Amino acid sequence: MDRTDRSSRVIAVPPATVYGALLDPESLEAWLPPDGMRGRVERWDPRPGGGFRMVLTYLDPTDSPGKTSDATDVVDVGFAELVPPERVVQRAVFEADDPSFAGTMTMTWHLAAAGDGTEVTVTATDVPPGIDQVDHETGIASSLANLASYLEGTD
Repeated sequence: MDRTDRSSRVIAVPPATVYGALLDPESLEAWLPPDGMRGRVERWDPRPGGGFRMVLTYLDPTDSPGKTSDATDVVDVGFAELVPPERVVQRAVFEADDPSFAGTMTMTWHLAAAGDGTEVTVTATDVPPGIDQVDHETGIASSLANLASYLEGTD
């Protein structure tokens, strides 16, 4: 598990605003699920050593069976590092019987001022081999587009 997946996007709000959306459960539910999914935060503890549990549900699981069940991906996320307003490092573990989804994936959200906005770069390391790289990078890009829409007030 030495694969790295990455995506980035400039969002037209300051880094502190983006950082706030990374550490607010209602915000995460609104923007983190990629297209075709909805999310629900079940547990929330926003501090280093804390974390959250999110249930992601496929709106149409026909062609995208979930990792946890036919229709869901359940992920336990720990906050490894919180550096406002620059970086959030998460350790994600999927609840799955399939060993190809096992292991701890690290998601680093790096925020850098870019003109009047913020360049948000998401780097996923130690990605489990069961997660298709193209699908994963597309999903990260979708979450970033949702984040931009959510924070910029656009559709």
